[in-house]
Amino acid sequence: MADDVTETSSAGQVPAGGVARALPRATVRDYITLTKPKVISLLLLTTVGAMFIAARGFPGWLALVGVMLGGYMSAGAAGVFNMVYDRDIDERMRRTAKRPTVTQVVPSRNALVFGVALTLASFVSIAATTNVLAALLSWAGIAFYVIIYTMWLKRTTWQNIVIGGAAGAIPPLVGWAAVTGHLSLLAWVLFALVFMWTPVHFWALALMIKDEYQMVGVPMAPAVIGERATVMQMVMYAVLTMVLTVLPFFLHVFSPAYFLAALGLNVVLMVRVLRLFQIARTGTPIDKMMALPLYKYSMTYLALVFLSMALDRIVF
Repeated sequence: MADDVTETSSAGQVPAGGVARALPRATVRDYITLTKPKVISLLLLTTVGAMFIAARGFPGWLALVGVMLGGYMSAGAAGVFNMVYDRDIDERMRRTAKRPTVTQVVPSRNALVFGVALTLASFVSIAATTNVLAALLSWAGIAFYVIIYTMWLKRTTWQNIVIGGAAGAIPPLVGWAAVTGHLSLLAWVLFALVFMWTPVHFWALALMIKDEYQMVGVPMAPAVIGERATVMQMVMYAVLTMVLTVLPFFLHVFSPAYFLAALGLNVVLMVRVLRLFQIARTGTPIDKMMALPLYKYSMTYLALVFLSMALDRIVF
């Protein structure tokens, strides 16, 4: 740590023999890692998907590039602030123990400066290429994720990811507002869709690493209400998610082709959720191999739903 008498290596450990050596200089890759690029990819897909849906086609290069760049920086800033605040628990979890903020390859002060720079640059990028509403919505996503989820909900309630999921549901609103300058009913349906999808996706991850969350005192649902109750909640949210995917068809927004695509995606989602529910009903502990198929498919599912919506608006 930065305050320790003996500095650690980039892996957070003193080298063999007890001889201390200076931390390596932070690289561009370390700073990119702070932004959680794997998480951002799906957020950007829902943002861009909403832009194509709102525009009924290509939204234009200026708006597309501006929102993609600003959206990455906005979500990246939230990730940076999250890593700085959660450094104490990240260093005790195997999945996060090598983050640059934990190893102090990137000192917390430097990370905070980087996060603030990304926050300001994201607003400029989105506002300059689209409009202020879209830029303000992107800032709302940062604020909700950092203040409401990370600093409040995450360590206090097992409903953390349910309420906190609103942060990850804001990108479609940003994309929609960037194209239209306002928020319509369909924009809010897209928001609700991602909001309801989030517990299914994230609790599948929580089931895989529940012991790590429990060890650091983060009250994730599987450790607080039990695996069976968690999976029952996942079934409920999966049903709500499926309803929201087909609702626009009944509002005459999408064609029968989209309805059939959504139906197929929903069948696979429900099969995987119910498979996990059957395991939970027997009392068998759910391990990583049992929850992984649902976790992986949930990401593919959301991406394909938004892609199907965008293609339907373009073609039909």
